[in-house]
Amino acid sequence: MALALYRKYRPATFAEVVGQEHVTEPLRTALSSGRINHAYLFSGPRGCGKTSSARIMARSLNCVEGPTPDPCGKCDSCKALAPEGPGSIDVTELDAASHGGVDDARELRDKAFYAPAESRYRVFIIDEAHMVTTQGFNALLKIVEEPPEHLIFIFATTEPDKVLPTIRSRTHHYPFRLIPPSSMRELLERNVAAEGIHVDPAVFPLVIRAGGGSARDTQSVLDQLLAGAGPKGVDYQRAVALLGVTDVALINDMIDGLAADDSGAVFGTVEQLAEAGHDPRRFASDLLDRLRDLVLMRSVADAAARGLVSAPEDELARMSGQAERIGLATLTRYAEIIHSGLLEMRGATAPRLLLELLCARMLLPSVSDDEGSLLQRLERVERRATAAPAAPAVDGHAPAQAAAPAPARTAPAAAPERSFQRPSQRGAEPARPETARPEPAPEPPRAEPEQVKPAPEPVAVQEEPLQEVAPPSPGGVDATAIRRIWPDLLAAIRKTSRSTEAMLTNATVQSVEGSMVVLAHTAEPLARRLSEPRNAEFIAAALHDVLGGTWQVRCVHGGGGGSARPSGAGPRPQPSPTQREAPQPPQRTFQRPAAAAQPPAAAAQPPAAAPAPARPQPATTEPDIPLPPEPEDEESMLADAEDTPTAAEAAKVQQLDPEAIAHQLLAEHLGARRLD
Repeated sequence: MALALYRKYRPATFAEVVGQEHVTEPLRTALSSGRINHAYLFSGPRGCGKTSSARIMARSLNCVEGPTPDPCGKCDSCKALAPEGPGSIDVTELDAASHGGVDDARELRDKAFYAPAESRYRVFIIDEAHMVTTQGFNALLKIVEEPPEHLIFIFATTEPDKVLPTIRSRTHHYPFRLIPPSSMRELLERNVAAEGIHVDPAVFPLVIRAGGGSARDTQSVLDQLLAGAGPKGVDYQRAVALLGVTDVALINDMIDGLAADDSGAVFGTVEQLAEAGHDPRRFASDLLDRLRDLVLMRSVADAAARGLVSAPEDELARMSGQAERIGLATLTRYAEIIHSGLLEMRGATAPRLLLELLCARMLLPSVSDDEGSLLQRLERVERRATAAPAAPAVDGHAPAQAAAPAPARTAPAAAPERSFQRPSQRGAEPARPETARPEPAPEPPRAEPEQVKPAPEPVAVQEEPLQEVAPPSPGGVDATAIRRIWPDLLAAIRKTSRSTEAMLTNATVQSVEGSMVVLAHTAEPLARRLSEPRNAEFIAAALHDVLGGTWQVRCVHGGGGGSARPSGAGPRPQPSPTQREAPQPPQRTFQRPAAAAQPPAAAAQPPAAAPAPARPQPATTEPDIPLPPEPEDEESMLADAEDTPTAAEAAKVQQLDPEAIAHQLLAEHLGARRLD
């Protein structure tokens, strides 16, 4: 018969006791100085080392070199009191749970007056001392108060308050504590190494949590796993199956679904839970533990480094991302709902139904008007309304300024007008050219868009597949599956574009429509950037590397729930396709002169005219974030400030080419000449 681990590796000295330094160090000091008391009281939770410490104390007192904090282990007394030893005639161990009556106390009192047979002290160890009756304690009171010089009492109990106060006041009380996870893991790793069996590192947190801080209980759980270990040792899946804990993948799916307000993913996880045969009560308990970890990681920046949260490195990275996506008030409300639900599940005949009701309460904060629900709704609104008016700097581009002109959003006929519409000293010019009449000929170009078929903007290209029938997704992958491999996806994108990875930091997976993956981002400018072909190709390539198959990607603006809107939507009107086809390089080259005159109006040429030849870009380029068009009221104000042109002047303007007008303005006001 194999010896149990908690007996096989029972500590033999105070130095081997794990996690009780606040008790062992004072006892070692007292033994070294010779200040030995006649009675001790060791209290604490079960399996934390009380009885083992009492035996070590007796061994240290009766060693031939003692009293000493480090028994020699060679003398007869040390060998008899070793963990595997037969015991000593001078050390009596009494189990008060079965021998706590007055007759047992009287028998013990009679033996106390006999001198030790072969040792220095006669030691009485009374385990489960709180089980001694009041009459039994009264029978021992006198001998405990004034014992012979050779007699020492050691009481061990899990409930020190039940020990008779007159007895407790005559002892030195040493409270033991539960063993912290870090110390417990060192103990388990040392025992596993001695056994020579491989154990997956992810198994240790499960064993420690199942043991609840008790060294004996934890080693018993590990002993069970080692007994059922296969040729490759103890792996994570086998430990989950034997211990009955919830698979961490289900916990992650539930948290990701709650973070994205995805009711389908949340209730789908409950269905998977039932199909796998897991206990809903145990799942709720494990989910509460995860919410506790997320609250700590959200509140304390270095919670993992300080040991407040214990998990594998890859799981810590996943939990860190989850904590960033869910607000602290929301996490607190989730934890309160699950805690109350665990109380309701006791004795429930339909625990799965209760779990689904708990999920519905977490997803619908509007059904309640308490403080936690209001805070969750407020955090949800803030998360969906975090879009800033200007996009942050990405790929080295400066953020777009609200007051900057928007030359890239004007039609060909009006391009020269927008390029020179806002010079820094436009009011300082005393005279204006006769051709500077901006408003007589804007209507003909606006009537022509139907004759031109310009190429759509990149965002429009990504939105076209929504009008077609979506092909089936490769391998039947849904949004929950992509959320599960999100860290791997970010790692794959990091290899090709760190800027794309940075923009995906606060993005979430909204849905999967066939082979089209729809992402959601709280910042509208970043949602537009992620929908550009370059970034969409990076994400699609990363999906191919991780999942295989062919993918398409688009990003919408929203908080990840069902109320997301397309990334281009906004209160201001978007430019027409004709305006998007305006030749941009000549406009950007000269859009910020120090002092320029008011330019003439553009000629009313058809939009189908040949575009101007491309010119080299300046050293400083504008960010390629799409800019909104200029407000109509500003254009009207600028138009009203100029004189109304005559019919002859309008005809003359219509005969000029936009490129010729631009060359004329450059030559007249800047002294420029054309290079062949």
